[in-house]
Amino acid sequence: MEDLAAHVTRKRLINDPLTLRGHWISEVWRKGKLISTHEAHNDICVGGKNQLLNTFFNAFLQVTPGSWCAGLVDANGFTGYNVATDTMASHPGWVEFTGYSQTVRPAWGQASAASASISNASPIVFDITTTATVQGLFITTVNTKGSTAGLLWSAASYTNPPACVPGDEIRSTYGLSC
Repeated sequence: MEDLAAHVTRKRLINDPLTLRGHWISEVWRKGKLISTHEAHNDICVGGKNQLLNTFFNAFLQVTPGSWCAGLVDANGFTGYNVATDTMASHPGWVEFTGYSQTVRPAWGQASAASASISNASPIVFDITTTATVQGLFITTVNTKGSTAGLLWSAASYTNPPACVPGDEIRSTYGLSC
C-alpha cells in the first residue's frame, strides 16, 4: 500500500483593495429647465497619487482644504487624456474651456469623507457664455482660469459631451471613492 500526501498553498485574496476612482454627474440647465444629464468617470493622475502618498507617508503639506477647484475641458481639438503624464503644466491632448462667467475656477467644496467616499456638498456651477461643446472636467489646486500652475488631480470626459450655448448652466457633482 502506498501513502499519498498533498499540500496546497493558495494566495490570500485581497478583500478590500484601495482603488481610487472619481465620478462626475453634470446637469445642463437652459432657461431654468434641465435639458441633459452627463456622466464622466476618471482615474487619478500620477501627480495626484504622488501628492496623496507623500502627504500621508512623507509629511508633505496637505493641499489646503477649500483649495481644490474644478475646470472644464474644451472639445475643440481634444485628443485624449494621459493620466500617467498629464499635469497642469503639460497636457497635450486637451485644453481648458474658459467660456463661463465665473472669474475663477469654482471651488469643489468637498464635504467630509464617509463610507470610503467624498463628494461636494452642493453642485459646482459654471454659467456658460460661449457656444461650445464641453468635453469634460478636471480637478486642480489653482483657481485661476486658464492657469497651467498647480496640481492636476484628475481629468475626465463625459460619455456624451454637451453642446452648450450662452445662458446655459452646468451644475456638477464630483465624488471620489475607494
